[in-house]
Amino acid sequence: MNRKRRMWLVILAVSIAAAWIIFIKERFVINDPSPTVSFVQKHMTNSNGTLATYLQDAPSQDPNIVAGREALSESVGLWMQYAVSKNDQVLFEQSYDLLKTYFLMPQDYIAWKVDADGTSHVTTNALGDDVRIVGALLKAADQWEQGREEKLATASDIVRTLTQSVQNKGYYVDFHDFSNGSSSDTLSLVYVDLQALHAMEQHEMLEPGTYIKYESLLKNMPDDGVFYPKAFNVVTKEYTYDDTVNLIDQLIVANHLTATDRRPDKLIAFLKKEFDTRHQLPGQYKRMGRTPAVSYESPSVYGLALLLAVQSSDPKWANQLYNHMITLRSLDNAYPGGYVFDGDTHMFDNLFPLLGETELQKFLEK
Repeated sequence: MNRKRRMWLVILAVSIAAAWIIFIKERFVINDPSPTVSFVQKHMTNSNGTLATYLQDAPSQDPNIVAGREALSESVGLWMQYAVSKNDQVLFEQSYDLLKTYFLMPQDYIAWKVDADGTSHVTTNALGDDVRIVGALLKAADQWEQGREEKLATASDIVRTLTQSVQNKGYYVDFHDFSNGSSSDTLSLVYVDLQALHAMEQHEMLEPGTYIKYESLLKNMPDDGVFYPKAFNVVTKEYTYDDTVNLIDQLIVANHLTATDRRPDKLIAFLKKEFDTRHQLPGQYKRMGRTPAVSYESPSVYGLALLLAVQSSDPKWANQLYNHMITLRSLDNAYPGGYVFDGDTHMFDNLFPLLGETELQKFLEK
């Protein structure tokens, strides 16, 4: 091959690669800031600054189930993660103040929910929320010098409480009741947040070998060919499955797995095939038949799948997910930017999509 022809082929290859990059990026029309942020701040924020779980208010019928404008520690953690991801220190500090004012109890545990006015009536924590919040605090401490020591101290206090009280048979478990001293015997796999646990280890807040134990728990868990178990029983040391699987749970576990060398390839392949066939991802599936158990779509599913696509460096799949996800946004003209259906929405159905599009934007800017 002569030099001129070789040069022409090189130029052609470079041109095609550049055109592909431009094509991929132009397929994403990402508003910055996202209109979902305005929706959350305008419609989902209580007068005291806490984040309401539902758009519409409703009385609580069961103290163990969230209702109406009650606020969750889950929402605090996700909002903190968003603030860190956007490098928004002001927003993070506001969230941190809410955590300390309303959710962090004198015994250094985080109440899993509070009333709309900030009053707490529960005496239990939620492990996954705690670990998410600690992870966000540690990232914030590493990202911003202002207030670093206080954030590290808060994170350390929370981890100390988890280690002293929220363990059973040497494992963290889903919750501990601080009024009667009882603990769960179950560790839901969605709570095994390896990125946060790794940060806790790096900041010397865990006993040596703790992170490896939880990494092994995920790396060595079984699957049924597509789906992962729901939980690990710390007493019997058995993994358990649900007959009906929630894709939110599956995707959270898959995102945790990306911190290991075990890739969630089978789940990703299944989801891609389902999306290609159905042009949507129903929120739940029957595990044995691999068929949808519900007809509804969950914005959280797309937000979490988008995070997984970014973690997998898969712009084509990210493009499909993002473009479909935002069709579910602002279906109700009264609430622009929100994922509102039949006049109501759940906070996580706004925060997971928000995290997904934020990480996608950072991915495209690299």
